[in-house]
Amino acid sequence: MLTAFARAFKTPDLRKKLLFTLGIIVVYRVGTHIPIPGVDYRNVQTCIDNAQANQGLFGLVNMFSGGALLQITIFALGIMPYITASIILQLLTVVIPRLEALKKEGQAGTAKITQYTRYLTIALAILQGTGLVATARSGALFTGCPVASQIVPDQSIFVTITMVITMTAGTAAVMWLGELITDRGIGNGMSILMFISIAATFPSALWAIKQEGSLAGGWIEFGTVILVGFAMVGLVVFVEQAQRRIPVQYAKRMIGRRSYGGTSTYIPLKVNQAGVIPVIFASSLLYIPALIAQFAGGTSGWKTWIEQHFVKGDHPYYIITYFLLIVFFAFFYVAISFNPEEVADNMKKYGGFIPGIRAGRPTAEYLSYVLNRITWPGSLYLGLIALVPTMALAGFGANQNFPFGGTSILIIVGVGLETVKQIESQLQQRNYEGFLR
Repeated sequence: MLTAFARAFKTPDLRKKLLFTLGIIVVYRVGTHIPIPGVDYRNVQTCIDNAQANQGLFGLVNMFSGGALLQITIFALGIMPYITASIILQLLTVVIPRLEALKKEGQAGTAKITQYTRYLTIALAILQGTGLVATARSGALFTGCPVASQIVPDQSIFVTITMVITMTAGTAAVMWLGELITDRGIGNGMSILMFISIAATFPSALWAIKQEGSLAGGWIEFGTVILVGFAMVGLVVFVEQAQRRIPVQYAKRMIGRRSYGGTSTYIPLKVNQAGVIPVIFASSLLYIPALIAQFAGGTSGWKTWIEQHFVKGDHPYYIITYFLLIVFFAFFYVAISFNPEEVADNMKKYGGFIPGIRAGRPTAEYLSYVLNRITWPGSLYLGLIALVPTMALAGFGANQNFPFGGTSILIIVGVGLETVKQIESQLQQRNYEGFLR
């Protein structure tokens, strides 16, 4: 594998793409440390050093921004608005006929949907930026910090608008950097930036585990966490590569004096067909009750109940609800992203059939049956991956957003595998051996 990396850098055009990608990553990481105007940077650092800083409601978004959210930098919102916009557009494609028609138009339709995604990203960035500024001004961004209300000293309208515009421009810049990586670099740009954001939180989180440990100066806890992390990564790699291959046979057709078709192929159905999206949906949905309770005044009974059961990630109610939501969203997303009837119609149109299954409606029913059976273990796997690290690492002082948690592992492994495959394919095109043998 190291030899393949060396060969990749020896190839001029591939080396240029790799260095360009690394340069964009450096620019992105620099932007995550530049504070926006109107923020008292010293007070922000004081609150971050506070023990409660990483256990707020914004831990998930802070992880996706590479720690930039809690530091209130120009890239504070990170890639999260674009991810949200992409998911919303993907869901609306099933509901709105106009978007569905654009999706079927090929490259021109995809470009139009991408443009809509950009517009929605900017709108969401304005909305989320306004919410972040309002939260920082009220002191609710850092729970328990004595100077939390002094993070934004000047609370005038002009300063507030300037802060929102700066964060929105930062989101647009992140989106542009991601598209530059996609066009001129290696891999999917947005996925690469998400990968870097999550990986950037690893050293500090691991060192915090070591400092909070009590066995052999914390090294026992540190080593245990590393071993658990490697085990989880190995499990995720194994399941992410697993798929059910449904054989498809195409009949021969005579067009003029030439024979077409007669080939055999397969439809790959992954065990984890939904990817990491159900975990993101479930995490976001579980933040809503805690967010409402945080901004609600008084000490009502419902607020106390939510704070006791749905704020901490190690409570049984939270764990059970989180698991059930992941299973539900796994089936929900697979149902809207994979249409068995459309696949069956396309196969019938081009003379394809599954051996032993009649073309048309029986094929659609068979695909739906297989997909449901595969989604069950896939959804249970997602739920276990999201919960097991949380429960196993709770004794070492880690919260539910620890880097070896389910969301971060799924994203890092998925993006890593996809990027390695792209590099390998380009190496193999040049008659190199590649990573996989």
